[in-house]
Amino acid sequence: MNVRAPRPPGRPGQVAVTLWALLLLACVFVVSRTTFTTDLSAFLPRNPNTEQRVLVDQLKNGALSRTLLVGLSGGTAEQRAQASIALASALRTDPAFESVVNGALDPEQREHDAALLFRYRYLLSPDVNADRFSVAGLRAALNDTLDLLSSPAGLSLKPLVNRDPTGETLHLADQLDAGGHPPIQYGAWSSKDGQRAMLVLTTAASGSDTDAQEHAIATVRDRFAALHTPLAIEITGSPKFAVDSRATIKHEVTRLSLVSAVLIVVILLFAFRSAPMLGLGLLPVLTGALVGVAAVSLAFGSVHGITLGFGTTLIGEAVDYSIYLFIQSSDRTRRGTGLGSDDRAGRRAARDARVRRWVARAWPTVRLGMLTSVCGFSALTLSSFPGLAQLGVYSIAGLVAAATVTRWVLPVLTPLTLTVRDMSAVGARLMRVADAARRHRVLALVLIAAWIAAAWLTHPRAWLNDELSALSPVPPQAIAEDQALRAQIGAPDARYMVVVSAPTLDAVLEGAERAAPVLDRLSASHAIGGYESPARYLPSEATQRQRQESLPPAAELRARLAQAADGTPFDPQALEPFIADVDSARTQPLLTASWLRGSSLGLGVRAMTDCSPGRCHALLPLRAPSASVEIDANAVRAALAGVDDGPARVSFVDLKQASDSMYDRYMREALRLALAGLAVIVALLALALRSLTRLVRVLGPLLAAVVTVVAGLGIAGVSLTLLHVVGLLLIVAVGSNYALFFARHAEQDMPEAITYASLAVANLTTVAGFGVLALSSVPLLKAFGETVGPGAILALCLSALFSRHAPRRPDPSPEPAREAPLS
Repeated sequence: MNVRAPRPPGRPGQVAVTLWALLLLACVFVVSRTTFTTDLSAFLPRNPNTEQRVLVDQLKNGALSRTLLVGLSGGTAEQRAQASIALASALRTDPAFESVVNGALDPEQREHDAALLFRYRYLLSPDVNADRFSVAGLRAALNDTLDLLSSPAGLSLKPLVNRDPTGETLHLADQLDAGGHPPIQYGAWSSKDGQRAMLVLTTAASGSDTDAQEHAIATVRDRFAALHTPLAIEITGSPKFAVDSRATIKHEVTRLSLVSAVLIVVILLFAFRSAPMLGLGLLPVLTGALVGVAAVSLAFGSVHGITLGFGTTLIGEAVDYSIYLFIQSSDRTRRGTGLGSDDRAGRRAARDARVRRWVARAWPTVRLGMLTSVCGFSALTLSSFPGLAQLGVYSIAGLVAAATVTRWVLPVLTPLTLTVRDMSAVGARLMRVADAARRHRVLALVLIAAWIAAAWLTHPRAWLNDELSALSPVPPQAIAEDQALRAQIGAPDARYMVVVSAPTLDAVLEGAERAAPVLDRLSASHAIGGYESPARYLPSEATQRQRQESLPPAAELRARLAQAADGTPFDPQALEPFIADVDSARTQPLLTASWLRGSSLGLGVRAMTDCSPGRCHALLPLRAPSASVEIDANAVRAALAGVDDGPARVSFVDLKQASDSMYDRYMREALRLALAGLAVIVALLALALRSLTRLVRVLGPLLAAVVTVVAGLGIAGVSLTLLHVVGLLLIVAVGSNYALFFARHAEQDMPEAITYASLAVANLTTVAGFGVLALSSVPLLKAFGETVGPGAILALCLSALFSRHAPRRPDPSPEPAREAPLS
């Protein structure tokens, strides 16, 4: 192939270096202002359905994403309660927390809540209706109050009798307590087994603000430490998971990046035998990483930690380009190019001649290999899942930048006096091994077929993992501890909830009220253990008006009350304050969310509603009947099917089912995108190679490597996740470089030994970059390592095994291998 050699680097080279330096400065500026996240919401769809939207909202800003459960254990029950009260008191004054609940209200808060309940008792109480204020209803209520006065609880009711003889305040308190709060010991919540004092904290910051959540958790620990108590503290919940996940990912990325960097440095030092050459060889990698992060930041506004983890793998492929340049331009097949010149001009001419020869012989193959990687990753940028699209943008920007720096910047920056190790002897040994292996191609095919058959027969599970939890960095032990603490406090099951959707908050409250009778029947039948509803704390306007209309005028109530009190100890004259309160309630303004602000009722409404202009959701969490009995999801779904009347839409949501459904969609999309990327790669190679035979020789080993890796994972009992699928695409992208060099080495006018040596070193660095990820405890990173690491080795070996054996070209440089000056 005749490729016109470029002109020696002169002024254009200086321009390239200047542009490169400016690019680095711009990228550093962008990266310094980049926000890094670790929450899984980046791997959620942009346009979710109703159930998925609930999941997305909960992960980002919902009450679940802002709720911490705290348990204090050890010591006596009294010590735990005292510590709980002291800790809650300290946290309530901290702006990091929206609410701190432990069953013990401070006197000021208790007084505020009591005044609010008493003032609006006739609008809040579900017992208020026309029958309640009939003569018979009033008589029954007065008799109930008499019974209560004769009980131990009567002392608390006695001061209220003249203003509330029907006991609405106590009925309302019982109704609000229907949420199943934990038992109280020594004035504070206790766990069901009595071994912990329990607190529920809601942070003020958004659930997606991991920095604020970390600060809140640190505040809890600091305030607890300041108590100087021998008790132990347990903290769990979604904010804790987010903070721990970020710390884990950060630790893993740092640790694995360091390990892979050390391995790559050792490999390159072995190959180059020169520290300055090593530094030059890493420039494309560093440039690619910076450009990749900056590109993702500009395109998405933030960078996910998994994208950074994936960036460590970029080292493995991006460093290949400088390896090809330095090793392949160090051969001695050309003489008379000024190698022995002592003058600077002669050394420069010799270096430029080497670069021109490499560009003419190898750059077209390197460029084509880079373009195949770009085509493969370009499909990921079309994903509706931002996390997957980030990986595509990062890879494309990083690889293009690395290849560009290798082609136009490294030749200019390389000092004239640097030397590169001549690795033709190493390549010759590898070539002899490959020649011997080619005689056993049929045996290799039989072994691959047997390997695949073994995987098919022994794989114990489904080939594709259909659970979103497979991507979660939260360890199973942490999840188990959270479930145990949640069960001890009697918290609603975070998995099941009823979702009411409508344009306004009031319409949502009406929908919640329509669902309440159905949920009450389900609770009575033990299909569920109970539920929470914002309508308990804030009835809809229609319900409040209906209750107002059921209240009789003062004169009518006075007459009815006189009849009802006849024969009882109650003096109708003493109940005039009651008549005045009822008459006032008939015309008092309706209760709104703004009036509840700052009260316990307001916190309950805010925790269960999520409203934005034109859209509002109410979340009604469901409790399981018992710790050993799960919610009957089918019964709940069937019972709610007929509730969907009016402006509000009532639906049953299984968050696990929603997440699995979303993950299934995610997996299908990833498979489609991977196949699309493969199709683009095939089209590009077909256009470049212009030969069906050569196309098969390039793609055959790559597909064989992919299938072999999948079989190996199957034999190991590993089901494929989304990141495994991306890793398989990466095998094709990385391996195409090897296959192309073997397919085109005859027309490159390059000795086979040099080709083998450069590919071997490049492969080792790729395996070092990707393979170490298999040691990660983060599933997202581990999937890359256990896929691309062995896949890269197989791609190289199979490409060499099935490559066409070219006639051996005599080496005009018979002397022993030694340092070859790059000058």
